Amino acid sequence: MSEAGPAQGGDQSNWKPKANPWLIALTVTLAAFMEILDTTIVNVALPHIAGSLAASNDEATWTLTSYLVANGIVLPISGWLGRMIGRKRYFMICIGMFTVCSFLCGIADSLPQLIIFRLFQGFFGGGLQPNQQSIILDTFPPAKRGAAFAVTAIATVVAPVLGPTLGGIITDHASWRWIFFINIPVGTFAVLAVAALVEDPPWSGRGSRSIDAIGIGLIALGLGSLQVVMDRGEDDDWFGSGFIVLMSALAAIGIATAIVWLLWTRKPVVNLRVFGDRNFAIGSLTTVGTFSILYASAVVIPQLAQTVLGYNATWAGFILSPGALLLTVLIPIMQRIMPLVQTRFIIFVGFLILGSSLLYSHTVPPDVSFGTLALMRMLQTLGLAFLFVPIQTISFATMPRELNGDAAALNTMLRNISGSIGISLATADITERAQVNQAYLVDHLTPTSPGYVALLQSNAQAIANAGHPPGVTPSGLVFQTLHTQSQVLAYEDLFMVCAILAFCIAPLALLFTGSKMGGRAPAH
Repeated sequence: MSEAGPAQGGDQSNWKPKANPWLIALTVTLAAFMEILDTTIVNVALPHIAGSLAASNDEATWTLTSYLVANGIVLPISGWLGRMIGRKRYFMICIGMFTVCSFLCGIADSLPQLIIFRLFQGFFGGGLQPNQQSIILDTFPPAKRGAAFAVTAIATVVAPVLGPTLGGIITDHASWRWIFFINIPVGTFAVLAVAALVEDPPWSGRGSRSIDAIGIGLIALGLGSLQVVMDRGEDDDWFGSGFIVLMSALAAIGIATAIVWLLWTRKPVVNLRVFGDRNFAIGSLTTVGTFSILYASAVVIPQLAQTVLGYNATWAGFILSPGALLLTVLIPIMQRIMPLVQTRFIIFVGFLILGSSLLYSHTVPPDVSFGTLALMRMLQTLGLAFLFVPIQTISFATMPRELNGDAAALNTMLRNISGSIGISLATADITERAQVNQAYLVDHLTPTSPGYVALLQSNAQAIANAGHPPGVTPSGLVFQTLHTQSQVLAYEDLFMVCAILAFCIAPLALLFTGSKMGGRAPAH
């Protein structure tokens, strides 16, 4: 605690990094970009990995689960690890070992090897995002953080979108092993650049050497089990599986007990009292909503393209690319608007735009074109441009700088967990709603239904005109149409749920401290 006082005054209050702050921001963001990209780039390569390593698709998904479990456990304690080891040293270790583990993943010749290497890759990758954020918080004064967070948004928002597209291109034209090998030059450059540019500020010195083993154990139990549930629940039939029920119980017990312990113990591994800061608490709630919707919508649009329209993985990923490019253009513009308008109003409008874009997506037709799907995503991106940088900037505006490490770790954890929850709930909802919609539509397929009779006659005429291809019947074509319509209706239902969620979250933005974040920090 002795370090906190001096950090507020004296020479330490005027500390500035020796290197150019923007070079520092680009360097640490490059490392985070590499790690975030790896969380999604593997998805489209799973069938190739399974075939190459003589495993089933279900077994291959453990390469994703192992990464997410290790990553989720490390995220909340990364601030403590940075204080124990030294933030710069810890950041370099994470980049270096993430790169080494990427190489090991690329040369793995069996699935167990790949799962183990991915586990370690997730362990070291978990320290990259929080430390990137805390380094930027300490490198830039509050008045310039909005511009700095505009740089980090490229890694945080664009990388998950580009991952499936890049993964599809690599696996289609090279080998799945190259989705890991491409990290080697990036990681090597990042380690050298961090060594040359990044410094530890005086107030981020090493903390107490006492180890909160109970806190670490409870976090590992709770968040590790939760990640297993989120990643494996859909494949294992959710609560129809005894394994998922057990993991859910362990997650609930671990998280609840961890919260109680971390609030009670004198030297917790992560300081939950950062949520006592009003802006950070509200920012955490809006962050959960934003990233739940972001990841859910980013997954279901390519899924719609593949399952309903028959797109391959590469073209399904291309649907998201125009939105990612639009975001890179809009974020700098938003950074210029922030000094002129109170940040809470920008965030409020952002959620309204996001909700309205999801309402438009709710009208998706069964024969939707590539251009329409890309437009849907671009409109959703328009709302996200009003959210990420403003929320991140105002969330840390009133946070004491000695707590930046813990706050950044918790913020990143919430982003990742809410993204996992959004994806899991979205995919489960689509499966359930498709079944419900199909059951409802079947009730209208009766001989007394004029529409059904007319459709049968139309299909029969179409089959006759095509020369009666084998295996094609009028009723079979009706079932195909029924199946497609029930799936499209399920996606429409999900977009409506996401729209309602966005509209419900919008009023929370008005609870932020009123301030224009471009020119000065808000008053406490």
